Amino acid sequence: MLKIIPISAFKDNYIWVGINEPLGEAIVVDPGDASPVFDFLNEYGLTLVGILVTHKHADHTGGIGELLDAYPNVAVYAHPIENISSTTHFVKHGEVILIDKWPESFRVIHIPGHTLGHVAYYTNHVLFSGDTLFGAGCGRIFEGTAEEMLCSLNKLAALPMDTEVYCGHEYTLANLHFALRVEPENEDIRQRIKVTERLLLNNNPSLPSTIELEKKTNPFLRCIQESVISSVEDYVNRKLKNTVDVFYELREWKNHFYV
Repeated sequence: MLKIIPISAFKDNYIWVGINEPLGEAIVVDPGDASPVFDFLNEYGLTLVGILVTHKHADHTGGIGELLDAYPNVAVYAHPIENISSTTHFVKHGEVILIDKWPESFRVIHIPGHTLGHVAYYTNHVLFSGDTLFGAGCGRIFEGTAEEMLCSLNKLAALPMDTEVYCGHEYTLANLHFALRVEPENEDIRQRIKVTERLLLNNNPSLPSTIELEKKTNPFLRCIQESVISSVEDYVNRKLKNTVDVFYELREWKNHFYV
């Protein structure tokens, strides 16, 4: 199975590194800053062979240019809609990526909502979800619609339950506090808060999560649950017509929720 290590960047970003130990090679996901990537590669004696980009925001792409200066032949994968100038390989939904000499392939999942060309990369029960699916949360809807974002989340929720989720930010604890406000009787959320607090207290990431855990504790994957529907309807003080409306109002609620 792919060995995955997080590199912390900026305030709360994660740059994920996949390592092929026998060959001393690495791929990176969303390198917003080149400096910590260089430090990591040098410390462990690794050669960069691929860059996977989930979307265009600078905190996920800002280090690509510098990395390519040092590794000019490295392939950079991204969706064409994102218009990332350093892209060498444009990807589309359902495409299978084969990086030279890399032992595992990656399947592309197009998940618009946060941005229109946002993609996730899936391999062997491992998911790099960028800023679409977070630990106990989801990304803001900047370019897509609520319906698109909900559809994207449903694509990810349909992956095997033991799929490990590696997202772009350490937002889990704050997201869990919101989740508990939405479902105050959800014991899975309370337990996850305790586990997450211990991890962060010991300077460990809260990730990876799993699809199974997200479906138990992430309100954005639970919009068909009566407990979530009731809570959102109480918040907006009206009945909601369908799941998309529930999701839209839930996301709006989160936009204005502060711990």
